[in-house]
Amino acid sequence: MMMPLLDDLLPCFTFRERHAVAIHATGQVILDCVSRYRAHDDPLIRIAIGMREKPARLLGLSQRRTLDMDAFIPLGRVGDQEMAMGLVGAFWRMDYGLLDIASRADFAACRRRDVCRLVMGFRVEHAASGQSLLVTETRISCPTPALRRRFAPYWYLIRPVSGLIRRRMLARIRQQAEAA
Repeated sequence: MMMPLLDDLLPCFTFRERHAVAIHATGQVILDCVSRYRAHDDPLIRIAIGMREKPARLLGLSQRRTLDMDAFIPLGRVGDQEMAMGLVGAFWRMDYGLLDIASRADFAACRRRDVCRLVMGFRVEHAASGQSLLVTETRISCPTPALRRRFAPYWYLIRPVSGLIRRRMLARIRQQAEAA
């Protein structure tokens, strides 16, 4: 499945994760639900993120709000077909090492070699059954081999939880879109 917006934003990447769900709704309704989704509305996701962030809070290394979708920078939307959002940071650090990125241009211009760029994309495809298929793909780009080695253990540790979060996210978006 092609994801042109994602391919434009982060054509070269080091790590990737994909998930999909069939939904009885239009692309516009689905992507509007994606835009409104907040992880803190799901108790299990709230607990998982809270556990991930607790050491940094206990050690006084983070005063930021709990990570949620509103921390991601909108990177673009193509009608009722595709949208993407991103983060730039040292995600393995207790405080995520997030940089203040204000726009798509800032995201594209970031060439720092000590942080990773992450894009989470959503694409709606029309399925043969008449349903829509919502696919989410997360891509992470590590600009150097050293950074890839630093990020890899973190990725393999959090990937199962990340997958669970994505599947729960898709289920909630499906529920909201089909109720609309």
